[in-house]
Order: sequence, then C-alpha cells, then structure tokens
Amino acid sequence: MFMEYLPAWMFLALTILLMIGFPVTFTLMGTALCFGLIGFGWNFFNLLPLRIWGVMTNVTLLAVPLFVFMGVMLERSGLAEELLDTMGLLFGRIKGGLAISVIIVGALMGASTGIVGATVVTMGLLAVPTMIKRGYQYELATGTVAASGTLGQIIPPSIVLVLIGDIVGVPVGDLFMGAVFPGLVLVSLYIFYIVSVSILKPQWAPAIPQHERNALSGVMLFKKVLRALFPPLFLMLAVLGSIFAGIASPTEAAAVGAVGATFLTVINRRFSMKILNEVMHATMELTCMVFIILVGAASFGLVFRGMGGDELVREFLGAIAHAHGKWFVLFIVMSLIFVIGFFLDFIEITFIHVPVLAPIMIEFGFDPVWFCILIAVNLQTSFMTPPFGFSLFYLKAVTPPSITTGHIYRGITPFVFFQLLGLIIVILFPILVTWLPRVVFGN
Repeated sequence: MFMEYLPAWMFLALTILLMIGFPVTFTLMGTALCFGLIGFGWNFFNLLPLRIWGVMTNVTLLAVPLFVFMGVMLERSGLAEELLDTMGLLFGRIKGGLAISVIIVGALMGASTGIVGATVVTMGLLAVPTMIKRGYQYELATGTVAASGTLGQIIPPSIVLVLIGDIVGVPVGDLFMGAVFPGLVLVSLYIFYIVSVSILKPQWAPAIPQHERNALSGVMLFKKVLRALFPPLFLMLAVLGSIFAGIASPTEAAAVGAVGATFLTVINRRFSMKILNEVMHATMELTCMVFIILVGAASFGLVFRGMGGDELVREFLGAIAHAHGKWFVLFIVMSLIFVIGFFLDFIEITFIHVPVLAPIMIEFGFDPVWFCILIAVNLQTSFMTPPFGFSLFYLKAVTPPSITTGHIYRGITPFVFFQLLGLIIVILFPILVTWLPRVVFGN
C-alpha cells in the first residue's frame, strides 16, 4: 500500500516541508534523493546526472539570463521615470488619469523587461509618492502600482512563458503571440476599474491641477510623448518583431533585447562600468536562483514520474473527468494553481505542478498554447495574493512609512478580482489566444 502510493507520499512530504518554510531548492532535491533511493535504490544516482545535464544544455533556457539582463539594464536606464512623467501629463487632465498612466507605463515596462520585481520597485519609488501627493487614496495608489507591475508576467517577452514553453514543449514564439491579447484584456480591465472608481469616488483619484497641465502642452507635449515612447517601442519591435517575422528564435531575440537595452541606457547617458557591473551581478544572482530551482524540480520530476506519479494523477483527474466532464477538471486545476499561489512563488509552481498537470490536460483535448496561457494568467495572481505575494513585499519595501501593509492588501483585492475575471474571459474565448499564432505561424 505504501509503495503503491509512494508518489503521493512524496508530494505530501514536499508540500509539508515547503509550508514549514524550508528552502525550495533543498526541499525539492532532498525529497527527490530520499524517495529516489526508496523507489530505485542506488541506481537512481546513474539517472540523476543525465537529467541535470539535460537542463544545463537546454538552448531555449539561455533566453532566461538574457531577458533578465535586458530587464535589469532597463531598470537602470531611467526609461520608466521619463515614461511615467510624460504619461502623467498626457492623461492628467482626467480624474484617475495618473493611475491610468501607471497602468500603461507598467504594460510598456512589462513588454520591455518581463521582470515583475524591477517594474514594481521602480514604479513604487516613482509613482506612489506622486499619487499620494496628488491626493489619491492610499489603497488605489498601491493597488494600481502592484497590479501594473505584474503585467510583465503575461505581456511578452515574459520569462514565465519561456519556462512554461520549455517544460510543456510548446514553441515559445507561439506563447508570445498567444499572450498578446490576454495581456491587453488585463490592461483594459484595470483601466475600466480605475475609470469606474474615478466616476463613483472622484475624491479618490483627482486630476492634475490646470496650471501644471498648461505648463507643457501642444507641440512640446507631443514631442515629449514621442521621445518617451520611442525607446520601449523600439525594444518591443526589436525583440518581438524579430520573433514574429521569423528572423530570430526567442533565445536569439533575447540577445537582441539585451544589446538594445544597453544601447538605450547609453543614449540616456546612464551607462557606466559601475552600472554594467551591477547589472551583470544582479543577472547572475537571478539566473542562479532560477536554474538551481530548475535542477531541484528536474530531480523531483524524475523520481515522481519514474514511480508512476503522473499516472496516479492521470487516473485521479480521469475519474473526475468521467464523472463531471473535462471542464470541471479544468476548473479544479485552475483553482488549485490559484490557491497554491497564496503560498508558493510562480517559479516553484511552474517547475513543480506544471510538468505534472499540463500533459494530462493536453491529453484531455485542450489546446496546449491556450492552456499554457491560462496557467500564465493564473500565475500572475500569485504575485498579489497574501501572505507570500512578492509584489506586496517589493512595494512595501519602497513605499513611504505612512502606507501600511493593510493599505496594500486592501488595494490589491479589486485587481485580483479583475485578474480572475480576465482568466474567465480567456477561458470563455479561446480565440483570444489561438487566433494570432494561427495567423502568424499557421499553427
């Protein structure tokens, strides 16, 4: 009985150790070693090096450090500061305009960097004090910044899409194409919420005073907008355009993005050897974190599958599908990922749960690109759901002392609701995901 359900005991042990607070990498590797010895004996150590070598030689995963480098370099370029200032002047004439500009800048930064932490910290330092100074409600200001920062999870180029594509075996270019409209749906829902709040509670989101708007208008404002929008649009065209046109693979496009981000930093006169050293050091730290977790997850997956864990999960979900239909199974899987997101980071969920669940759901007949995008949209909420939402930690670290954790938690609640609404829209209208890859790539 114990050996028959050994994969279930293994998964239970992993869950308990993670909840207690053990480091993710050591928990994954330690559980894999213990249960691997029980299930395979000493022969397990003949299999493990081959799996780890396969991870380290994966060309697709080279895109991860390159996209990280691009994002960190852009954070130091001063791009976000100029964008936010310009968009604030452009939309400031309407109530809630500053919050709308934060969402738009967050989307542009997400499309330029793909790193949530960099966007949230930058926007938190620049936007939150400005919004508070303008009389914005604390909850609306913090919620807007936290939500805008997470858009880098779904708007391509996104690191999580690179990881999911590699794990599930779906072309990353297809995922980048499929994520475009879901990302725009989320941006539209956020703006809809801000506009609604501005109409119902105008005192929460006042407009910028008239004399400040008059200080820069007409041709001067137009030139400033063009100057602020050109760098992110240039980078998006260089990275995504090269993929969509078939000129470069995602890994090659990531290298183009890294060079482009460095070029923009030079143009903004922010480049120095000190900045380059800091960017390379931050890139090394983030890349090592991702890959060491990936090695642990690969070891865990080797043991879990080798002992028949995926077959156990397939039988369980198959029984539910037989009784209630495959759409009920999809509801359970999406609910599970959402709840786990309260406690685990998106990287951990991607490496632990996606390799087990995705192949089974694809066997049930769900489109692989569509399902991968559903996972990415769902994982986006993990950044904003307490107690372990990383966006909340980043934001609290850089906001003024007057803003409490309670303000941040209350502020993100409506945005989490609209993220789930966006997930439901993508589920109900799969064409939002599948149409663009089919048109561009013919898949």
